[in-house]
Amino acid sequence: MNGRVSHWFDGLPQSRPPLPGDRDADVCIVGAGYTGLWTAYYLKRADPSLRIAILEARFAGFGASGRNGGWLSGLVPGDRNRMAALYGRDSVLAWQRTLNDAVDEVIDVTEREGIDAGIVKGGTLHVARNPAQAARLAAEIEEERRWHVDVVPLMKDEAGERIRLSGVVSAYHNPHCARVQPAQLARGLADVVGRLGVDLYEQSPVTDLQPGRATTPLGTVRAPIVLRATEGFTAALPGLRRQWLPMNSSMIATEPIADDIWDSIGWHGRETLGDTAHGFFYAQRTVDNRIAIGGRSVPYRYASRTDIDGRVPERTIKHLTATLHAVLPQVRDVPIAHGWCGVLAVPRDWEASVVLDRATGLGWAGGYVGHGVTAANLAGRTLADLVCGRRTPLTELPWVGHRSRNWEPEPLRWLGVRGLYLAYKLADRHEARGRASTSPIAKLADRIARKP
Repeated sequence: MNGRVSHWFDGLPQSRPPLPGDRDADVCIVGAGYTGLWTAYYLKRADPSLRIAILEARFAGFGASGRNGGWLSGLVPGDRNRMAALYGRDSVLAWQRTLNDAVDEVIDVTEREGIDAGIVKGGTLHVARNPAQAARLAAEIEEERRWHVDVVPLMKDEAGERIRLSGVVSAYHNPHCARVQPAQLARGLADVVGRLGVDLYEQSPVTDLQPGRATTPLGTVRAPIVLRATEGFTAALPGLRRQWLPMNSSMIATEPIADDIWDSIGWHGRETLGDTAHGFFYAQRTVDNRIAIGGRSVPYRYASRTDIDGRVPERTIKHLTATLHAVLPQVRDVPIAHGWCGVLAVPRDWEASVVLDRATGLGWAGGYVGHGVTAANLAGRTLADLVCGRRTPLTELPWVGHRSRNWEPEPLRWLGVRGLYLAYKLADRHEARGRASTSPIAKLADRIARKP
């Protein structure tokens, strides 16, 4: 199966009713992904009297929230060193600690609210498969420890005790991550906020967003606070085409894997899995005992276009299948069941932000650069504090109020992004030939992109 949003949905869900006409609210949220749903949840918990309306173009979880790799991780959505230079090291340390704690916050809420999202907190296994990757992995260990993240270095045999991967040189384990079924988390949150009294209107695309109102073809919601939670689909809104770049990422999922093959693989701890290649992969052992693995596809579509319901090029499915078979040859005879893609939002400086402009009542959160499953929870709590006018430790974190400059106009951004990812592909090939350190091609591409 190709597309149909993602494998995480067991068929497309039945949509809730659309906006029935003009409405008034205290808070209008545009987008029913994790950011919008978490914001609504914490606002209702803070003030049950608030009238909250969520407008969603398709259905809750249609975007990245229902298509991602299912990493509920403490990974920072940005460059810690750059943010420390702007806002101070202590502020960024607090951000890192709060993101680590947010993993447990999401777990606690799902247990309290009865959301079955298949969560297992097994941490992340990060591996290197050639000398250059091993050098980067060793540097990552030191960098994580500088930010007080308690990663554990692993020798090849120790990594194999967790997952028996082919060609591993070295690895480390980061405890601050949980496997999650992402669509079940999004749909469960939508059900919870509905029970709390939030009006969630699906099939209600916003065509214009201004201070005090969000307009759809079906009517207008007027509210003193209007929050944008549109992540990779932000470029479709008037005036925002260059704010965040919609970066594509793709996934495949195998058919369910037999117990005897799992015995040869291990993976009993349900760790999430990734590597240190420039064209990196990310993977999980799913609730129903498949392997879901993802990586870059066509990195960017001209003029910030997005995919059609998650359909992915066949060559991408073949590439990800080859990657899976290279790291886990035990599953070579297991068929691939599904391929899909989605978009994540990348600001020009690769730094996520949470903003509320009191003068206009407009706010937003996002630009998570692929690390949004946990960050969206923290962003939702932070937006709730900002809307309620509360000064808390969350509202003092460095991403609050951060602004990124716009991306370049076309065709410059298309040429730039495509050129950068071609460079990263060449760098991976360069390093696969046995180079002991990071390819200079990748170092140059990082400097041009201002990547962390």
